[in-house]
Amino acid sequence: MSVEQVPVPRTNGQTHRAGYDEETRARLSADAAAIKARYPQERSALLPMLHLVQSEDGYVSPRGIAFCAAELGLTTAEVSAVATFYTQYKRHPNGTYTVGVCTNTLCAIMGGDAIWEELSDHLGIGHDETTDDGAITLERVECNAACDYAPVVMVNWEFFDNQTPDSAVALADELTAGHPVTPTRGAHSVCTFKEMSRVLAGFGDGRADEGIGAGGPTLAGTVLAREQGWVAPPFPADAEASTKTPARGTRTTKAPAASHAPKPGGEQSSAERPATTPGDVSPARRTTKKQSDDAKES
Repeated sequence: MSVEQVPVPRTNGQTHRAGYDEETRARLSADAAAIKARYPQERSALLPMLHLVQSEDGYVSPRGIAFCAAELGLTTAEVSAVATFYTQYKRHPNGTYTVGVCTNTLCAIMGGDAIWEELSDHLGIGHDETTDDGAITLERVECNAACDYAPVVMVNWEFFDNQTPDSAVALADELTAGHPVTPTRGAHSVCTFKEMSRVLAGFGDGRADEGIGAGGPTLAGTVLAREQGWVAPPFPADAEASTKTPARGTRTTKAPAASHAPKPGGEQSSAERPATTPGDVSPARRTTKKQSDDAKES
């Protein structure tokens, strides 16, 4: 039996081989090439490539780390250092669905802590643990960036707003049973953890424009401003206004002055900056790059 065929023990009764078979490696290499083409320096592709191997294995596996290292000319230690820094990269097999309960301040006081306790007791697992059937991995999330809908639960990063302990348990039961569930906003359905990992690697699934993007609570301020005729103060035409200090007790209503409005492609903008500038190819830059390349382990 060759090295590539030696089974490696994996939790949940599953195994992964020590390397990818030729067909899988060819498919992943083609995807990796598409990812690397997005960046001027290949090693910048590491983050989406970690999502890519996670979409294949359901976590950042040892063979996934080795694949990323080989594709990007990095050491496995360098890849592991990145994979262990970010919580979206799993170092052990993840469930089909990641259920994240926000327990940050606003969600917590609105019931997030109660939702967490109820779900944890109901599923019999704690933070970053997976049910025995492999259906759900439960997470405590610091913030789901949806405070206007607190308390919020996310399933594979799709929003389920204004939750209660009972509704969260019912949601988990539907996921465990394999039934389709519909997020409050965004896509019409929830995909699997592997499928979402591929999306995070930068490969669209055709669902970007589905559903509601922003609901009533999010738009309330905009609606009120339009009703009241409120508008943002204009930039002063004269830059001198920005240097004047208002008298004590004077209420300032104007925004900080700007000498001119930013224009794409101007000196102050990187919107149309060429990929390579004289500074990038200067002798000093070439020397720095060579020293960096020489310092890398092969």
